[in-house]
Amino acid sequence: MNLPNKITVSRILLIPIFIIFMVVDFGMGSFAVGGTTLSMEHLIGALLFIIAAATDWFDGHLARKHNLVTNMGKFLDPLADKLLVSAALIILVELGSAASWIVIIIISREFAVTGLRLILAGGGEVVAANQLGKIKTATQLVAISFLLLNNIFFEAINFPFGTIMLYIALFFTIWSGADYFYKNRRVLLDSM
Repeated sequence: MNLPNKITVSRILLIPIFIIFMVVDFGMGSFAVGGTTLSMEHLIGALLFIIAAATDWFDGHLARKHNLVTNMGKFLDPLADKLLVSAALIILVELGSAASWIVIIIISREFAVTGLRLILAGGGEVVAANQLGKIKTATQLVAISFLLLNNIFFEAINFPFGTIMLYIALFFTIWSGADYFYKNRRVLLDSM
């Protein structure tokens, strides 16, 4: 297993730790910053999410720069993203920071694309994320980060940046999913 794949696996391993800090009250207290109040647990959880999300860029950069792109990496990287984003979105629904219908659409798209990836893999094709998929992931990660941090800095001016970014992420989620299915419709139709 090469270094980019190890980084991807570490992202997956950070997910349960992130979840624990977001859902368990350790009684660590809270503080006010940037117009919002955050519990220490949520701050730690949000920082773990941001660190895990940053590894998404880092592992891909290393793999491309050092010619370490593997089929395992093409499979694991989007899977790690889906697991991380799904966990965070479900937590945001529980916290009342994201509408459940938006989360259902985003997670449904992720399952649908993963299913199509499995069909493609069965035919010997492994498809890396395209530019729309990367934009989708980036907008999701920005939206989730700000929502986990209670819209930090923007809350002071009463601007719902995190929520607006979530709607932008929803748009790119739908667009990139439709594009992915359209571009791979031949394989999908042949498998019926």
